Amino acid sequence: MAKTKTQRNPWFWIPTLYFAEGLPYVIVMTLSVIMYKRLGISNTDIALYTSWLYLPWVIKPLWSPIVDLLKTKRFWIVIMQLVVGVGLAGVAFTIPVSNFFQYTLAFFWLLAFSSATHDIAADGFYMLGLSQGDQSFFVGIRSTFYRFAMLTGQGLLVIIAGALETATGLEPLEVNVTAQNIPVQELTFNPESYQQLHEAGDIYFVSENEVKVPIGLVTKEQAADIKKSVDEWNINNNFYASEIPVATKDVGWWTRKVSTPLKETLKEKFNKEKVDLSSEVGNLAIIPIQLSTKPDAGEEVVLNFGYEKGDASIKLVQTYRYVFNDTNWDKPAFAVVQLDPKLKKATQATFVGRSGNIRFSWLVVMACIAVLFVAFSLYHRFALPHPASDVSNKTEGKSVMGEFFETFAAFFRKKEIISIMLFLLLYRLAESQLVKMASPFLLDAREAGGLGLTTGDLGLVYGTAGMIALTIGGILGGIVASRKGLKHWLWWMALAINLPNLCYLLLSLFNPTSLWWISAAVVIEQFGYGFGFTAYMLFSIYVSEGKHKTAHYAITTGFMALGMMIPGMLSGWLQEIIGYQSFFVWVMICTIPIFLVLPFVKIDSKFGIKEKE
Repeated sequence: MAKTKTQRNPWFWIPTLYFAEGLPYVIVMTLSVIMYKRLGISNTDIALYTSWLYLPWVIKPLWSPIVDLLKTKRFWIVIMQLVVGVGLAGVAFTIPVSNFFQYTLAFFWLLAFSSATHDIAADGFYMLGLSQGDQSFFVGIRSTFYRFAMLTGQGLLVIIAGALETATGLEPLEVNVTAQNIPVQELTFNPESYQQLHEAGDIYFVSENEVKVPIGLVTKEQAADIKKSVDEWNINNNFYASEIPVATKDVGWWTRKVSTPLKETLKEKFNKEKVDLSSEVGNLAIIPIQLSTKPDAGEEVVLNFGYEKGDASIKLVQTYRYVFNDTNWDKPAFAVVQLDPKLKKATQATFVGRSGNIRFSWLVVMACIAVLFVAFSLYHRFALPHPASDVSNKTEGKSVMGEFFETFAAFFRKKEIISIMLFLLLYRLAESQLVKMASPFLLDAREAGGLGLTTGDLGLVYGTAGMIALTIGGILGGIVASRKGLKHWLWWMALAINLPNLCYLLLSLFNPTSLWWISAAVVIEQFGYGFGFTAYMLFSIYVSEGKHKTAHYAITTGFMALGMMIPGMLSGWLQEIIGYQSFFVWVMICTIPIFLVLPFVKIDSKFGIKEKE
């Protein structure tokens, strides 16, 4: 019998392993939302039920010892990828059934738990299958392929589903909306003024080829009246159903006794001048959509109408999904587009309505990903190495439950546990708050203390330039750490993730109008974030070394989530109270604690250095 390889070239399995780790996560958390919206589920139900799907990733440290105690990490990776494939197949083949929402949700739960378990095993195997130096070198590579999975799930798969819808439906309806510097006229909604179509022959959708929107502002009341009138018309003619908002609960003891008094005190100290926000919003336009001829009795023609390309500063006020049938086909449905109030230049955007077989399209997408994960499982069955240390950590004579609790206890018995915990919780204290408020700050009007970017500008600055800088920073961080080790770079990386936050404070002080200066600040901050985050990942690997490294690494990621979640939850509340400038001063103050902890952090000087061949 041929001996199994204990080592393989990491390039053969790290990219595919971390692509396979990221893809189920983005499918469960993002793609499911898009799919359900396409299939006509209400926003209320989508938000409620898909938010619960995040739970397995939050609580995964609770069952990480099981992965460590039973079988090998390699076994868990191969099996979980197969289970993910089965779950995706379950989603695919329950989409056409009448109660698809309940059945697909059940399979998404299976996907979520199996994906979270796969994360535990994959991160543990990464530490077992690589030397310390290779772990440092590939830490940026694995992050890059994880991000590729995010882009695939949010971009490529949605594009494929859209293409399949187009191929299986009526001719797509394309409407070009142009924002022009022409006088703003009062907009009224008179649905009876639109022509009624009664054509014979092929069935298709029709609308105005070009809709012109004068650049300017209208009052919030005027905009609200137009939106309400259009919504009522569409609902009354059964183009879509109304959504009942969730009732707001009465304020509780915490709000009355703690939150409100504290808020008023902070406002009095830091934000005495109340910002007078504009009472005007961007101008609107109404787009009529009609069906050319009567469909067959009982037949429904579903049209999903949404943004396709162009300047994102022109947007629909909501996502539109119309249902045309033999009772309402002779009336027009309507959509409302609105300009970004900060838009000053002429621009254009294209909106497209697709009416294909939506269920079939998503069935095909999910089935293809299911096949991909079966292929991943088979590939990793042969491509993953067989590290000698990848064995069950079950101790002879001890029960599984005994080992389970011993695994947790062993983590908290580590030397320097206090400094370890403080590092895990405080390293990203400033970044956890900044990352929540960065986009609102860039988008908010200058009257509110923001920079007044349009949505399109934000996508260019933060979503493109910032993402590239973040990726480059992460890869570079892994390369340099593999040369001189984590200890050498720890202080530099801590400075890199914290000091560039000063860019946002400077932006709030000087309020530049040049997109180049704003882009430069965002690029510097995001590059520093990517470079500095390398130290956090390597430190988590370092403190997880030992018998239960898989479970202990999962525990460190749990503390990472906690360190990001709690400050992030409070950041928006605090910013609204004290304003952007004072908030960014606070962010800089929050960079100090980690530098008080670093002198007490003990790291082997050789950890992370890649050995020469």
